[in-house]
Amino acid sequence: MRVSLLLPLLASAALVAQAPAPKAEPKPAVKAEAKTDTKASAEVKVGTGVEKMELQGESAAFKVAAGTKIYAWTKVAGAADSSITVVFSKGDRTSKMELKVPRSPYRTNAYRTFRKGDEGSWTVKVLAADGAELGKADFTVEFE
Repeated sequence: MRVSLLLPLLASAALVAQAPAPKAEPKPAVKAEAKTDTKASAEVKVGTGVEKMELQGESAAFKVAAGTKIYAWTKVAGAADSSITVVFSKGDRTSKMELKVPRSPYRTNAYRTFRKGDEGSWTVKVLAADGAELGKADFTVEFE
């Protein structure tokens, strides 16, 4: 009789031992707040080429043949997961190129091919997605 009383007790104890433990409620993750005082900026340089993401032939004055490409190299900081616009301008003439910025800091470049009639003083600006100027460089172009 003692065995028959103990069997149900042992069986229920075995079932309780096999039951999964109740799961603890996960604590909500603490999110770090992004700093809003970080300003985007861009270092801008002008040259005759880009190799391995480094500017070649850096200058503020170019004496080149017609058909030469002049590159605007930029290192953008504080603008990850956005886009920038590189704008070459001389008076009313402008050339624009939109570029993606996947991380910060990020180096990228754009170029413009200079043809007869493009001589003179030029400015290249790097603009944020909202149109804010991040950096600029001035240069002159003269043909040989």
